[in-house]
Amino acid sequence: MTAHHPACCGPFDTTWPFTETLAGVVMRSCRFEPARLAADDFRRSAIPAPANIQRSVAKRQTEFLAGRLCARAALLDLTGCPDVPALGEDRAPVWPHGITGSISHSHGLATALVAAASAWCGLGLDLEEPMGADRALRLAEEILTPAELRRLDGLTPAQQAERITLTFSSKESLFKALYPLVGKRFYFHDAELLACDDARARLRLLIDLSEEWPAGAELDGWHCRFHDRLLSLVAIPATGL
Repeated sequence: MTAHHPACCGPFDTTWPFTETLAGVVMRSCRFEPARLAADDFRRSAIPAPANIQRSVAKRQTEFLAGRLCARAALLDLTGCPDVPALGEDRAPVWPHGITGSISHSHGLATALVAAASAWCGLGLDLEEPMGADRALRLAEEILTPAELRRLDGLTPAQQAERITLTFSSKESLFKALYPLVGKRFYFHDAELLACDDARARLRLLIDLSEEWPAGAELDGWHCRFHDRLLSLVAIPATGL
């Protein structure tokens, strides 16, 4: 691949940060600096820029560029083809046929992971800055169900902030993993975090999304600290439907 790697994006990080390895899933990450974005970085990097991205501010342009660079690097490793996922009308990535994947970015860090859809039919990845206690508690009722709010009892303010951040991020990952499968939007109160430990989480749907994904369906998630951020993942095995 001869495409230029822009100065606004750092080298690729090939680290797999989760405690459990997922066979056939490839992840690539990189840091990015909007202040270093050059006018011709998209063209020289061979990354198509949709019209709405071209009209956006430097931060949005750089995070889009970094995310697509990570996705292309991951796809090159997985398939041997340096494909770039397009941007769909719903703003979700459009992956090559037979591929599932996810992209996320947060405060100067972008990451993407991909896999063959024959192995993993849904992937959802989310990066978040850890919330402070005050902000987390202000947002708690928007993110958490009544049952999740009750589970905050007995936790310290710092522990509550960690749980709220994890719940927010895990539900974002859940949406990214399921939306391409069900074609239906759902929201924070439509799922709940049942349980979690230092590495894994268990989520349950509270509404019917499809025949395959009814209310009560449960899914596994993973989470870790990655470059001082929370990184969460929901991965749905193709054989697990």
